[in-house]
Amino acid sequence: MKLHRMAVAFLSILAAAVGLSLSSRRAMSQQGGWQIDTGVNLGAPKIKLAVPDFPPKSVDQQLVSLTQEFNQVLWTDLEGAGIFEMVSKSNFPLKVPEEPQDVDFNAWSNPPASAQMLVFGKAESLNSNLVITGRVFDLGNQANPGVLAKRYVATMNEISTREAAHRFADEIIKTLGGGLPGISQTRIAFVRRGSRNNSEIWVMDYDGFNQHPITSYRSISTTPRWSPDNAKLAFTSYATGNPEIFLFSFETNRRIPFPTYKGLNTTPGWSPDGSRIAFCSSMGGDPEIYVSNANGYNLQRLTHSPGVDVSPVWNPKTGNDIAFVSDRSGSAQIYIMAADGTNLRRLTTLGGDASSPSWSPNGLFMAFHWRVSETGTYDVYVIEIATGRIIQLTHDAGRNEHPTWSPDGRHLAFESTRSGSRQIWTMLANGLNPKQLTGLRSNEGESWNANWSN
Repeated sequence: MKLHRMAVAFLSILAAAVGLSLSSRRAMSQQGGWQIDTGVNLGAPKIKLAVPDFPPKSVDQQLVSLTQEFNQVLWTDLEGAGIFEMVSKSNFPLKVPEEPQDVDFNAWSNPPASAQMLVFGKAESLNSNLVITGRVFDLGNQANPGVLAKRYVATMNEISTREAAHRFADEIIKTLGGGLPGISQTRIAFVRRGSRNNSEIWVMDYDGFNQHPITSYRSISTTPRWSPDNAKLAFTSYATGNPEIFLFSFETNRRIPFPTYKGLNTTPGWSPDGSRIAFCSSMGGDPEIYVSNANGYNLQRLTHSPGVDVSPVWNPKTGNDIAFVSDRSGSAQIYIMAADGTNLRRLTTLGGDASSPSWSPNGLFMAFHWRVSETGTYDVYVIEIATGRIIQLTHDAGRNEHPTWSPDGRHLAFESTRSGSRQIWTMLANGLNPKQLTGLRSNEGESWNANWSN
């Protein structure tokens, strides 16, 4: 009977990882109207950036089409970066520059454009390749305006063209955004519902392009987690009939062996150096947090408490601490402990149900989802770890859960029902600019439990 109650309790918390919930009581969503800049540089003044379309150097239809694709992807990447104010194309001068000598500084820096930085270039077809030449000029420094000059050679197809645009966008973001790399070449792993209520692990580009399945077990697979080098995914799968930790290698495109432990095994989380994996297991009775080498051996139990401990996530900055979810207080709450299991402390203290912690890349914040009342719904919050101060990021827009940080600390991916079904969305880390990535086509099933690559 005790084992049955334990299993039921465990599955109720695990259900939160696939979209169910625990009971909760009302709690404050913000403290005294306090506001916080939760994204890196999101509170700084935005750079006014003009990005005219690159012209194709011939009327060849393939070049024209691919150049349009490049222009659209580059604009979208830069607009979504969170650090630029994009100058409206309706305010551009009539003459668009292709070469440095073509730039009319006054026309671009004065009203109505009033740009600070100008991105310009051209697209050519050379030796059956797409060749993009791109530049960035500082319009306030006419004597020495060149900030960035790049040339990209791409195959004449959509995927290679998009990659070239992503690479150039990331270079611009890194150069103008304080040296922090952009996220245009990152990916998001997620769970998608298949036939007969099965769920598989999928991967897509950060902007929702190129969605494709990683698993085809015709079972339940969930909680995907990228390794620090992005070469592997760890996740939970019921493919053997029992929830187990599975590893998938992108280098070999196949599953990597991981030990099978008795009981329920789920919610893996990688250490920042990729050498260890923390996960939840009931091999000893209660679901507790364990840590092992990346191959699953050299096992160490970290928690020793009645109830359910689940969803471990390492501090990506230091590797010295692990956050996890526990119902030891009576409801799901987030706790932090040292990586060896010592120095346990509770992070969320205002009640309700708090789950799915995601540590910001700089180690200062924790994103999580929180149900603050019995009749309410889950929303995404961020807590400043040092002070305990909290800000609510989603409001009155369906059910919002399972946030995951982008590697630049400026964005979050999460799941939301605001469009009518559970789908993956992104937003800036201050809660602005939500964008739907999945569920935009009628034949797609529900998607949830996103995890952003590094």
